[in-house]
Amino acid sequence: MTRVLVPVAVLEGEAVSPGLLTLLDTVDVTVLGYQVVPEQTPPDQARLQYEERATVALEDLTREFRTAGGAADHRLVFTQDRERTIDRVADELGARAVAISGMTGDVERVLVSLSGAVAVERILEFTVELIGDRDIGVTLFLASEDDTATERIESAAQRLREADIDVGTVVAGGPPFDALVERVASHDVVITGEKAPSLRSLVFEDKADRVASATVGPVLVVRYESAPDEHRTG
Repeated sequence: MTRVLVPVAVLEGEAVSPGLLTLLDTVDVTVLGYQVVPEQTPPDQARLQYEERATVALEDLTREFRTAGGAADHRLVFTQDRERTIDRVADELGARAVAISGMTGDVERVLVSLSGAVAVERILEFTVELIGDRDIGVTLFLASEDDTATERIESAAQRLREADIDVGTVVAGGPPFDALVERVASHDVVITGEKAPSLRSLVFEDKADRVASATVGPVLVVRYESAPDEHRTG
């Protein structure tokens, strides 16, 4: 079963929206409760002080995923480097995607970006498994000036249609990020891919957080399995 890692700043009261809880009920979820501690504070010391309260909150959130119909477990970490810790845990679990939480209600349409050097096959496979047989529409988005862009995105769309998913396509010119942001408002969730082997390069140092800010909705970042040249577009 595909696994999605959902990092949550558990002691800061960060929540997961009802729409994301329900959307992820077709995959296995690991809720990663984390707390960033100052460099001068040993993580073990912070654990002794806050573990009980953090665990209660984390168990409550994991229970919400299970109540929504999905399979969920949890981990708790105290760390001085959020990015590296999330990357490490995602590797340990073999997580297919990492969720950047955001607010959304019922998910009716998902924007799937295929722009840039992303693992297109993995993104499409993940989308099919995530959507399943639910009445959720998908818009495939590709920002590219290449003459073959329309052919490539239509080929990708056919893959989803074969899985009985309602699919639309958009090919846009101009800067990929700006073109994407123009279209996110009419969608409930964004699925995108990381552009390099390290999850940090997209989730924490690149544009996925900016997309999440622009949409105020969840962003699911599909990770590379191996080499970053696997099935690229754009």
